[in-house]
Amino acid sequence: MKLLFFIPNLSHGGAEKVLVNLVNHLDKKKYDITVQTLFDVGINRKFLNADVKYKYVFHSMPRGNIHMLKFFTPKLLFKYCIKDKYDIIVSYLEGPTARIVAGCTDSEVKLISWIHVEQQNRKIACKAFRNYKEAEKCYQRYDKTICVSGAVKDDFHMLFGSVNNIAVLYNTIESEYIRNRADEVITDKRFTEYSGIKICAVGKISKRKGFMRLARIHQRLQNKGYEYHIYILGVGSEQEKIEKYLKENQLTESFIFLGYDENPYKFLKQSDMFVCSSLSEGFSTAATEALIVGTPVVTTMCAGMQELLGYDNEYGIITENDEYALEKGIEKLLADKSLLAHYRERAVIRGHRFETDATVKAVENMLDNI
Repeated sequence: MKLLFFIPNLSHGGAEKVLVNLVNHLDKKKYDITVQTLFDVGINRKFLNADVKYKYVFHSMPRGNIHMLKFFTPKLLFKYCIKDKYDIIVSYLEGPTARIVAGCTDSEVKLISWIHVEQQNRKIACKAFRNYKEAEKCYQRYDKTICVSGAVKDDFHMLFGSVNNIAVLYNTIESEYIRNRADEVITDKRFTEYSGIKICAVGKISKRKGFMRLARIHQRLQNKGYEYHIYILGVGSEQEKIEKYLKENQLTESFIFLGYDENPYKFLKQSDMFVCSSLSEGFSTAATEALIVGTPVVTTMCAGMQELLGYDNEYGIITENDEYALEKGIEKLLADKSLLAHYRERAVIRGHRFETDATVKAVENMLDNI
């Protein structure tokens, strides 16, 4: 069976990382797999196994590319971008690739759309489309729509209720690989030379990840007398703005940007707490990785978090998606070391739910029965 996974790029984002995990572990005796990007950019390309074919449409990613693509119809874009014949074509992100793959006119090809985030309103959901009507028509073309969590499924159904055959499949995380790499030595002295409580956050430094509000929370908790450091693993456009705030408030020594690291797991494992300050998520890869290495999680209420941590904070702390609520959640663990130890034990237990084999088998079962 020939499979094509089509994604805008293989940057350092969570969905891109999860796609690489998935295709690397799918049964190559059953599937002939190609990953194709719209733009040949991104750190995750080099992690594709040699038995996964790779191709791309455009070498670079120009500014405003989403708007440029709207000048062409989905049918014309598909004809230009997808040259080979496949049994199944997967658009692995909402947005441009979902519009392009919907332009397939071959009735023998099965089409799958993979939705990774809550889109919340029509304006966001239709950003890569000419209008809502076109978006709805494109998504109706798919034989199956996969959502990464129940909350993402509910959100998608609210926006596109006319779309049928929607299912939930959890992200593929390389659990054993993560545990092995989590034991590697950290050489960054900014991390190793501090002996107090360490809080870790991971993700693209963008507005959606909420790191600016985490900086404001940090200032208030520092003023209350709590002693700890926050370490951010990632890069992004919001960093300069946040660094300016930190400098103005004398927080640069305790709120530290470590940049992108291919192995965030060692930092996660040696941290006392993982914080997700996001405004929205689909099914947080970083939070799942924190559970796998046994680090307590405090998070805002985002899609998938209750599926990760339980509906009554059984495996971690979920707060309202509000700056002051998140502050109280972090403070709760800073103030109670026994509670921190409790959630460390619970994280280890919960982490076993997201083993690689189980999530890959679920995807293979879906592909075989579409």
